[in-house]
Amino acid sequence: MTTLRLNLFRSLSVLAVLLLISSAALAQPATGTVKRLAIKSAVLGEERIVLVRTPAGYETNKVSYPVLYMTDGDGHMGHTASTIEFLTQNGRVSDLIVVGVTNTDRTRDLTPVKSTNKNPAGELQFPTSGGADNFLKFFETELIPEIEKQYRVQPYRIFAGHSLGGLFAIHAMISKPGLFNSYVAVSPSLQWENGEALKRAENFLKNQKELKVTLFVSIGNEPGPIGESFDSFKDALSKSNIKGFEWQAERMADEDHGSVVLRSHYFGLRKVYDGWQMPRDPQSGAVAGGLKGADEHYKKMSEKFGYAIPTPENLINQIGYQFLFQSKPEDAIAVFKANVERYPASANVYDSLAEAYERGGRMDLAEPLYDKARVLGEQNNDPNAAIYKTNYERAHAKLKETTKKQ
Repeated sequence: MTTLRLNLFRSLSVLAVLLLISSAALAQPATGTVKRLAIKSAVLGEERIVLVRTPAGYETNKVSYPVLYMTDGDGHMGHTASTIEFLTQNGRVSDLIVVGVTNTDRTRDLTPVKSTNKNPAGELQFPTSGGADNFLKFFETELIPEIEKQYRVQPYRIFAGHSLGGLFAIHAMISKPGLFNSYVAVSPSLQWENGEALKRAENFLKNQKELKVTLFVSIGNEPGPIGESFDSFKDALSKSNIKGFEWQAERMADEDHGSVVLRSHYFGLRKVYDGWQMPRDPQSGAVAGGLKGADEHYKKMSEKFGYAIPTPENLINQIGYQFLFQSKPEDAIAVFKANVERYPASANVYDSLAEAYERGGRMDLAEPLYDKARVLGEQNNDPNAAIYKTNYERAHAKLKETTKKQ
């Protein structure tokens, strides 16, 4: 929390302050970086271009992230990355690395069985179709190992696909259940080849006993075979009784086949991260249980997701400000100190601790912390670097003036 907001906070009630600091942690939004990665695939016999989005700060921190793999990467990277940034900033999901595979022969890669449909001339309408198993092998033996070699990742993978990509997502779930932990299947083309894919999925759901997987499946206002197959699949999901399997199926009637993707990725990620958000007091909006409660909450999340999840820096910062505005300065300082210990590479943790000392009349302790925030902000190209610099210069001038008077 920067001093830029200090005067505003003083004029608001405690409730309003807590609501404000829970909705935004930085004065400016942080955005990730998207790079192109070329993979020479022996499985597919061609070079594939993959877009890889890393979170803001990836280049300077040492954090490892879960990974979202996605088909039609060039078409969906922009809005999906923005959705993740929005949800992360609001404490709804963890940040993610996103891997979007661009297309060469889309129909070949995403369909699990060869189509027998013919055109008026009697020729196969989709002659290269039916290569989904090979494409899945590309993910399993080439793409995922390469991503895990080049990037810092956690052992949690999400897969998202739209249309034929949604069909591929469900095919991946029933063919290689352990390859991904969660799936977002948008408008899946389960009607492919006279519903052959639907029959396979229904049979899987009927006979599977245990599956620790989360599935979100959706469709827009899409009549005809694709809509009918979605309804049949939803019915099969409702009749399933698979231990550890969590699912949600949504029909978004005011969306069409193209527009349904953005909202589906939003709600799909919300489903995957169900329970992620820290509980809050219904009256004040304050984080329940303080830092101890937050640590306990993320211990449970660690058990759910299968890797150690630290309590987020921004959440600890919010807890510190809760104490500060509840006139509990010592508790606030203790929390801010804990944040410094846990996230020593972050400029903002030093700025917040400095503000707490300044508000308590300890400019001698605040000034060097503001300086630390300034230096780290410049080193890390922090979007709030200018604010940290302003805070340090103001604190330095005040401390110098106070020293002269003594």
